[in-house]
Amino acid sequence: MKHPMNDRDKKPFFDRPRNVKRMLRVFYAVCAALLAVDFLYHRHVIHAFESVPGFYALFGLVACVVLVLAAKEMRKVLMRDEDYYEGDGAGDGDDGNGRDAD
Repeated sequence: MKHPMNDRDKKPFFDRPRNVKRMLRVFYAVCAALLAVDFLYHRHVIHAFESVPGFYALFGLVACVVLVLAAKEMRKVLMRDEDYYEGDGAGDGDDGNGRDAD
């Protein structure tokens, strides 16, 4: 008879879809609660647009999207070929195996 808590049968926490759904529900509930508190909490602001409820949540979302889009564009400029560091070994003193040719 197999023991129910066999190490080979245990799945990591986030490999179970049920646990992932639960964690997402908790995450959404916390986000909704924080947004609700934003309507109740009085802030001392410098600029008028900061007093809009949910401003910082929206600002964070927009900033994240802008960062992702900027990173996608930067990738086009900074990306190197897959074999960029390997080279062909000609003229660089390397024999192709990471050793200097004698």
